[in-house]
Amino acid sequence: MAITAASFETPGEAERGFDDLRAGAAELTARITHVREGIGWIWVVPGSRSLPEVRSSRAYERYATCQNAFRRFVVLLAKQPPRELPERAGTLRRADGR
Repeated sequence: MAITAASFETPGEAERGFDDLRAGAAELTARITHVREGIGWIWVVPGSRSLPEVRSSRAYERYATCQNAFRRFVVLLAKQPPRELPERAGTLRRADGR
């Protein structure tokens, strides 16, 4: 449904990022813009440092369809319960305990 520009070191970091996005779903606003190459529209939730927090995973042919896709994304995001990741067996740790 969406992609992010952020990269995460661990699955736990990715889950925390998703949970933060999910927790703020009701306040998300999107900028709908025309794609640079080709035809279509994408929605983008602005983030820090001029990078999108999250954006549509594809371009939509019509502006209104893009708006509706963002609305569906917010509704689905808000419905997702927070998840806890199981601790991995045999997790590697550095010698200093981290």
